[in-house]
Amino acid sequence: MHPKNLISITDFSKDDYLRIMELAAEFEKEPNQNLLKGKVVASLFYEPSTRTRLSFETAITRLGGRIVGFSDSSSSSVSKGETLHDTIRMVSNYVDLIVMRHPLEGSARYASQVAAVPVINAGDGANQHPTQTLLDMYSIMKTQGRLDNINIFLVGDLKYGRTVHSLLQALSVFENPIFNFIAPPELAMPIEYKRYLDSQGIRYFEHTEFTDIISEADIIYMTRVQKERFTDPMEYEKVKNVYILRNNMLENTKPTMKILHPLPRVNEIHTDVDANPKAYYFTQALNGMYTREAIISHIMGLK
Repeated sequence: MHPKNLISITDFSKDDYLRIMELAAEFEKEPNQNLLKGKVVASLFYEPSTRTRLSFETAITRLGGRIVGFSDSSSSSVSKGETLHDTIRMVSNYVDLIVMRHPLEGSARYASQVAAVPVINAGDGANQHPTQTLLDMYSIMKTQGRLDNINIFLVGDLKYGRTVHSLLQALSVFENPIFNFIAPPELAMPIEYKRYLDSQGIRYFEHTEFTDIISEADIIYMTRVQKERFTDPMEYEKVKNVYILRNNMLENTKPTMKILHPLPRVNEIHTDVDANPKAYYFTQALNGMYTREAIISHIMGLK
């Protein structure tokens, strides 16, 4: 039985994760499969997005489906005061699946309770971004050959970064992960996620610098300090450039180490890293299309 929705990464089991990895590999070999012929998918993006929206819409198109929706809520009846409840109820009359991004935490879960069709969360505030997590896992699997025994360095905005919250939860179901959290105190990993790791007996370490320990990493996962999550502009200015990864910092890292980033980047990865074979973030973005084809197929029982 396929899960109806994907709202939190914990809506999927370890077996689901591994099935998504298998399907993504199939779609990488053959992206064009007419599995959504005759189906209509709503793409509702209340927040700006480039990679997530375009990779979802490309995935739907390559699967033979049609897309309706909006990429700017100001062009919809939301600008007239229509509630999320009414928008979802109305849209679910027209479509077979809803993909939604919204700035409010919990909005995707609420939408799934209102909708008559499956809902995929494409990001709800600082809460969850489960499809990004699955493409991150596929990128780790491809580059490391495993999801067990991964030493992952999560760097930057760990307080508001929904991608790192979801990734932490997903990797925790595999054998012997080690998490290194690198953040200034203002952007540290929230206590609830550390308590979760404690309850699972999973090792984690907190640092404010990482240049002297970078050689231990299998994956360096850089994140953008998200200006849109700050209510105080001065707080943002204080931390926005706290970590910048440069090419000369990678000399003593493992040959198989890869650098991931959910993108967009601002200053946190210098452009001199782009030519280094350890830079994987643009291929990671490509993996998003295959992974989202896999997620749609899995949720809708097409594979």
